[in-house]
Amino acid sequence: MIIITKKIHRARLVAGFIMLVLTIGFVGAGLGLVRDIRETEALSVTQMDAKGVKTNEDRISFLESCGWLVAPEAASIEDVLIPETFDTSYDEYLALQKEQGFDLTAYAGKTVKRYTYQVNNYPGLQKDIWASLLVYKKEVVGGEVFCNQGDGFMQSLAYPAKASGEQGT
Repeated sequence: MIIITKKIHRARLVAGFIMLVLTIGFVGAGLGLVRDIRETEALSVTQMDAKGVKTNEDRISFLESCGWLVAPEAASIEDVLIPETFDTSYDEYLALQKEQGFDLTAYAGKTVKRYTYQVNNYPGLQKDIWASLLVYKKEVVGGEVFCNQGDGFMQSLAYPAKASGEQGT
C-alpha cells in the first residue's frame, strides 16, 4: 500500500474558495444581466417604431418588429372611443398596456383606430390568433395579441420567444 500526503496551506484554500465564489457571482450576475436585457428588449420592442405609423406597410413592419408575421391586409379597421374614465373592468387591459410602455389613460376621451391583423406564426397555434394595434395620429398607443376562440387569451405584442432570443418565424 502506498500513501501519499500533501499539505494544503490554509491561505491557498481560502484564496481558492474566494476565487470560486467570485467566479460564480460574476457568472450569475452576467446571466442575470443578459436576462434583464432580453426582458427589457421584449417589453420595449413595442416602443421601437411606435411613431410615424401611417400606412398598412408601417403597421405590418411594426408588428414584424415585435416578432409577428401577419396577413398582408387588416382583417378589420374600427374607430374605438377610449373612455373618459376607466372602471375596474379595464384594470387587466390597462396593466397589459402599461407593461408594454403604453399609457391609454393619456388618450381618455379620444377616438383611436384599431387595426386587427391575422397572426400566422403564433407558437403552437395557427388560426384564430389576432394582433391588434391602437393608432392615434400616426402613433401606436396600444395593442395586443389575442385569441377569442375557446378559452381565449390576450398577451402583449412582444413575441413570446423574444425573451429567449428566438425570432418569430
